[in-house]
Amino acid sequence: MKGLLIVSGLGILAMLAEIFKFKKLLFPLVLLGILGAYVANFMEWNNGFNIAVFDNMIAFDKVALAFSGVILATAFFWFIMANDYFEDQPTIVDHFSLVLFALTGALMLTAFKNMTTLFLGIEIMSIPLYVLAASKKKDVKSNEAGFKYLIMGSFASGFLLFGIALVYGASGSFDLMEIRAKISEMGSAMPTFFYAGIIMMLIAMLFKVSAAPFHFCAPDVYQGSPTVIIALMSTVVK
Repeated sequence: MKGLLIVSGLGILAMLAEIFKFKKLLFPLVLLGILGAYVANFMEWNNGFNIAVFDNMIAFDKVALAFSGVILATAFFWFIMANDYFEDQPTIVDHFSLVLFALTGALMLTAFKNMTTLFLGIEIMSIPLYVLAASKKKDVKSNEAGFKYLIMGSFASGFLLFGIALVYGASGSFDLMEIRAKISEMGSAMPTFFYAGIIMMLIAMLFKVSAAPFHFCAPDVYQGSPTVIIALMSTVVK
């Protein structure tokens, strides 16, 4: 939980770096922040931390904390690698803040217990990536990559929302535990559109992770995006 709060706070801090003229300190601050988030995450995992917040919409247990630790460790090494690429670029503040917000969404996805939180986590993670994919403003291929990623991502989000609506209509709840209880109660009597909703959500997820056979836009996106952004997409995000 603390890791999520630290990373989201870092994203806000990164946006202010240019305004308050500490742009040169941004890279060490981000590294220290990610390291601090990892340490806080490890301490919570080691102490058997288990808490649900926002009416059980997000719940951090040992599994969620373990996956959060993997994401934070990967992000730490990504920032070390990416610094050489962004060091002399005026857009380093924008890039780092967008990546930190994408990381916030990824951390939310490790602990969601509600379909609303699932959708929010995916969108918080995805929207910065659409911008990052097109971050080479003068490169036509980068602009094309960002546009295709946006269109396909929006298409997948539409499928996800439609699937969530159908599941909610069949179960009467967004909460995963309540949906499981409804399935146990009704068994094979669950409405047909419930299964249609599950299939639509699955298709949306496969689009989001570029899994076959829903991977046809991935080569164009990877070809046009900056190399460091591809590294982020294929590790932390996936």
